[in-house]
Amino acid sequence: MSNSADAGPVDEEVARNVEELSRSVKEAATAATDAEPLSPEPSSGITLDEVSSHEGVQTFISLADRYLGEIGYTEHGFRHAGLVSKISYNVLHRLGFEDRMAELGAIAGYLHDMGNFVCRSMHSQTGSVLTYDILKELGMSYKEIGIILGAIGNHEEEFGNPVNPVGAAVIVADKSDVHRSRVRVKDPTIFDIHDRVNNAVERSFLRVDDGARTLTLELGIDTELAGVMEYFEIFLSRMVMCRRAAEHLECEFKIDINGTKLL
Repeated sequence: MSNSADAGPVDEEVARNVEELSRSVKEAATAATDAEPLSPEPSSGITLDEVSSHEGVQTFISLADRYLGEIGYTEHGFRHAGLVSKISYNVLHRLGFEDRMAELGAIAGYLHDMGNFVCRSMHSQTGSVLTYDILKELGMSYKEIGIILGAIGNHEEEFGNPVNPVGAAVIVADKSDVHRSRVRVKDPTIFDIHDRVNNAVERSFLRVDDGARTLTLELGIDTELAGVMEYFEIFLSRMVMCRRAAEHLECEFKIDINGTKLL
């Protein structure tokens, strides 16, 4: 029997539905293409100072650092929070993003590791949940909260991706903080590889070149304490994530160790 019989009423209805669905998809794609770039406007005006002085933020960051110390991790307290906050702001500001976006970067950078006081595993997602209530209590808009939560929830290499400029800046800022001041252990004979590598890093600086559109991590490593290959042994996945984050910001990520450009 031939399969070329004329279409019946059911077939015609299916064809109309497919045509309507196709038209809807095209209209949605056009709308997405014409949409305005991500912007936090109108600004809620909530500042980094207001967020950082919140009792919950102060308590949770302190507890996060204490608990991570109990299980042998490097420093994740106010020093790290403040530095990541500052670098995130600088990245966005120097690349020409609007001031409010840079401020949101500073806030996300300050809060990004707060979830560690609950559990190290999935701390980025836990931190996002905790952050929502605090920012809403302070009066921040849903749109700004959404930008910050997306950044915090995506800053770890196991699960995260740079989903917005704030998140991309936080990723690069967080992964750039490798330095001996983060090492808690005082006896070098019991260092693990993370302690040894961090202890060997005497200088860490993220250089932002808006003209060349490059983000360069400049490290000074005492190679008598740890080799360059040991650095990449534990941080390679983080550097790959930094490359993706830089690309999101339309930049190229580079690494300079002891004056030698490696990437």
